[in-house]
Amino acid sequence: MQHVLLTASQVGHYLQSARKAAGLSQAELALRIGLGQSRLSKLEQDPASLTVDQLLRICGALRLDLSVAPKPDGPLATGSEW
Repeated sequence: MQHVLLTASQVGHYLQSARKAAGLSQAELALRIGLGQSRLSKLEQDPASLTVDQLLRICGALRLDLSVAPKPDGPLATGSEW
């Protein structure tokens, strides 16, 4: 199933849900991706500081694909629409 995430908060909630669905604690996932549990907790709660590398490692560990695709025709988004 594909999910469209539009905000950093949505990314954090989705990653947390995916981790729980995989049956992993924060400590277990953090160990798999080379982060501390407290850092992973912060990223789930406030993902604005999430790096692309961290996002890719988390997605890989949770067996998630990360894709970027053009939106259907329409005007380009402005900064306030991100």
